[in-house]
Amino acid sequence: MAAGAGSNRQWEPSPTPGWVAPHVATEFPGLAIASIEVDGRPGRSPEPVERRLREASDRFYGAHAIHMRERPIPWAYRVFFRQIGLDPDHTRTPVEQLALDRLQDGGFKTRGLPADALTIATIETGIALRSFDAGRLEGPLCIRDSAPGESLDGRPGELSHGTLVIADARAPTGLLFGTTGKSYGVNRGTRRIAIAAVQVDSVPQIAVDEALWMVATTLSAA
Repeated sequence: MAAGAGSNRQWEPSPTPGWVAPHVATEFPGLAIASIEVDGRPGRSPEPVERRLREASDRFYGAHAIHMRERPIPWAYRVFFRQIGLDPDHTRTPVEQLALDRLQDGGFKTRGLPADALTIATIETGIALRSFDAGRLEGPLCIRDSAPGESLDGRPGELSHGTLVIADARAPTGLLFGTTGKSYGVNRGTRRIAIAAVQVDSVPQIAVDEALWMVATTLSAA
């Protein structure tokens, strides 16, 4: 489904806007985060979800993957990666990593829910998405840089000062593009899932809303 193609929606999520640390927002205009919460738990994807992955695999050939980075939304994430010191040809943006995995694996492999729901939405919209155990979060999510002495649960050592992270009101919940804190990830005890979308400059809001909607409806129908 293309972004903005949801005119027949039967259910609308209400994304909760997060905040971005003022000095980070000044350095990276357009950076934003929004999230939704959906009742659900991890598990095997139902057949309709697995079928959507197979159909996406059939539409996603090598030429598509090669030229995908030239499209506006994937390109916007590539530009942002370079701004924060990441080489997108080495550390792939989320949608480009999925494209590479599809070419290497011969298809989009099912990893269960909520991972498959995020894969489908990212493939269709290009938006960078993350999942967290909503029951572990306190307050709205934000994007900020790490403070001296902070660490990420489950990751050895302290974070380098100034590392960009997604955080709740207490602590970092994950790197902005990377590892999720061990205690914040979706696990067998999860009963409510938070889905976060990271928006960068030049990415339209309608694409972010569409991505969150796609994940939410996939999880709610499971």
